[in-house]
Amino acid sequence: MRLLVITYYWPPSGGAGVQRTLKFVKHLPGFGVEPTVITVDPEKGAYPVLDESLAAEIPAGVRVIRTGTSEPFGSYKKLTGRQQIPYGGFANESKTSLQQQFFKFVRGNVFIPDPRRGWNDHVLRAVAGLIEQGETFDAVLTSSPPHSTQLIGLVLKKRYGLRWLADMRDPWTDIYYTKELNKTRLARWLDARYERQVLEQADEVLVTSPDTKRLFLGKSPTLAAGKFHVIPNGYDESDFREPSAPPSDALLITHTGTISETYHVEEFLRACAECARRHPTVPLQLRFVGKVSAGLQAQIAAAGLAERTDFVAFVPHEESVRYLLRASVLLMAIPDVAHNFGILPGKVFEYLAANKPIICIGPVGSDADNLLQECHAGRAYAYDAYDTILDYLEELARQWQQSPNLDLPALNHTRYSRRALTERLAGLISK
Repeated sequence: MRLLVITYYWPPSGGAGVQRTLKFVKHLPGFGVEPTVITVDPEKGAYPVLDESLAAEIPAGVRVIRTGTSEPFGSYKKLTGRQQIPYGGFANESKTSLQQQFFKFVRGNVFIPDPRRGWNDHVLRAVAGLIEQGETFDAVLTSSPPHSTQLIGLVLKKRYGLRWLADMRDPWTDIYYTKELNKTRLARWLDARYERQVLEQADEVLVTSPDTKRLFLGKSPTLAAGKFHVIPNGYDESDFREPSAPPSDALLITHTGTISETYHVEEFLRACAECARRHPTVPLQLRFVGKVSAGLQAQIAAAGLAERTDFVAFVPHEESVRYLLRASVLLMAIPDVAHNFGILPGKVFEYLAANKPIICIGPVGSDADNLLQECHAGRAYAYDAYDTILDYLEELARQWQQSPNLDLPALNHTRYSRRALTERLAGLISK
């Protein structure tokens, strides 16, 4: 079977978004699927973060076609004097300056569904060239965000009759930062219309969590539940070949990835400070690997944990995995935003593969909470559950005094390996 994969994020792009499609492409040939990838030329595209190490994951025989693009980020940098492009919800930008409020309004009302829509015409020309040369494909998979990529699938299905799988890693019109974009009624209507067209006309829709599936199913009365498939993110067994190495001189709680004050870990931090006070012989330490907002750093200092906290800037994915294996306990946080019951971060599966106790700060009963409890790896604690969090931290402190290795026994998580999940995708392609 021949599959056309269209994804904006691809090595050397870094971050969680690129992992899903990259791992699918890595394992698909093992299930009789030959993928051809169309992505943006990294010299012309705009990535929030880079991770050159991920290029080693691309199988040698996979063809990757890189195209030009037409995006506004070059102009944005010139007008603002910034070197880094804004994240989807402008999380790395000022929320109060008039300049940023203006750019958010332009983003929400001019570039619908998003500023990377200028890439679409370049992709469509590349696909037309392949078809004119006599190439055929059994299906096309479009991966988003950016959700404008799904509009490419819409055109390809109409123009060539290709069977279309829409892989939606995040919600669309319900994404947590949409209210930040100050959309007019017309912009909201048009964005919702695009979303509904994609959901109605795609042959299969892939989502990463059960709650996201429920969210999308409510978008149109004509949608059939049978074409929605929950294929979560996962972990790649080949990333976890090194042995676990928790420290013997510290109870080290590690978080990897981006985190800000939106995640509301104040009570967790307060509980950590109190646990350290009650157990002075237990050297409790925190480590944050990745982007940590200034607001959260201030909260850590206010809790009296500055000297107990280690900040590590963004690192390549393989090094991030090493930090997981060198931890005692892992911290995961779900942002306190709308529809967060369906947020199932890709990192949770790598956390599971590391076999460490996991503390999740987020909604109880969410998809993330259910997954952790299903795998007996931890649970979610409500944002304000100070007493319960403190009780668990004290339990960990007592266990650490008995043995500094808190690693869990073999967990029930093998069905979340990237290979097992790709086998499910291959089944949908051949259906």
